[in-house]
Amino acid sequence: MTDTAASEPGNRLKPLTPAMLRELSVRSDLKGAARSLCHYGLVVLVGWLIWKVCSSHGVLWALPLMVVQGYFVAFLFMALHETAHKTAFRSRGLNLAVGYLSAFIIGQPYEYYCLFHWDHHRYTQDPDKDPELIVGVKPKSDTQIALAYSGLLQVAGRLRLMLGHAITGKVMVPWIPENKRAIIVAEARVYAALYILLLMLSLWFSSALLLEVWIAPLIIGQFFLRPYLLAEHTGCERTRSAFQNTRTTYTLAIVRWMTWNMPYHVEHHAYPSIPFHALPKLNEIVDGEIVYRGRGYIRTTRETWAWFRRNRQSA
Repeated sequence: MTDTAASEPGNRLKPLTPAMLRELSVRSDLKGAARSLCHYGLVVLVGWLIWKVCSSHGVLWALPLMVVQGYFVAFLFMALHETAHKTAFRSRGLNLAVGYLSAFIIGQPYEYYCLFHWDHHRYTQDPDKDPELIVGVKPKSDTQIALAYSGLLQVAGRLRLMLGHAITGKVMVPWIPENKRAIIVAEARVYAALYILLLMLSLWFSSALLLEVWIAPLIIGQFFLRPYLLAEHTGCERTRSAFQNTRTTYTLAIVRWMTWNMPYHVEHHAYPSIPFHALPKLNEIVDGEIVYRGRGYIRTTRETWAWFRRNRQSA
């Protein structure tokens, strides 16, 4: 993805100088590995604690840990996102390895997501071309808004799409080029086969381990992930300028860490080649040009929820 958004018409920001862009765009295997290992280390640690508590005291006592695990597992989406840009690591192989693993864990095929996300950056906030808007929930009631914020429809939708690709061998969505459709079908079939294999092994061993440490937490985690994702563009302008069609949300350092600095989302959309670890420095440079500024995710979620309600009422 190229860094053209910052120089498009209607955007007041002067582009970074070539030297600044080169400096900020330096990728690091060390920083990518540190973030990945810490994130996955938390997933493994909490998963082990869930297993121990379930074995000793029963699943009800492990529910608080499952909520924590849900946050960690669902936000592996951020590892998928950064590796889709090939900016998590300098090494392409490491990007692919972490990307494929993260994608499998959250049920979002990697190659499909890369193409989906490419068009999202290319057509951000274009209701006819941005895949996020095309597949996004368009709630018509408060109940539907609440369901949209749960993330459950999104998970069900992407799993249904993956199974459709695997079973029918056809890919009809417009953001997948004709020459990539065979890859998407093959990928979907591999994912489906692996999921079925894990299910069969769980049944064979009469084990609920994967349900307790992975599947249930992943579902719970959508209640954290979806409001975060809806904060990125909901209510922003439908222009070609990243500084007008995207929101940066100012939040706690621990949240920025877990989300791989993607709360700096205006910065990411304006310069998608800049890796996650350089976004705070980029924010210092462009902060004054940001139009939509969230003040924490609780407040921003209230604002995006209100936007959906106004949109519903005026529809």
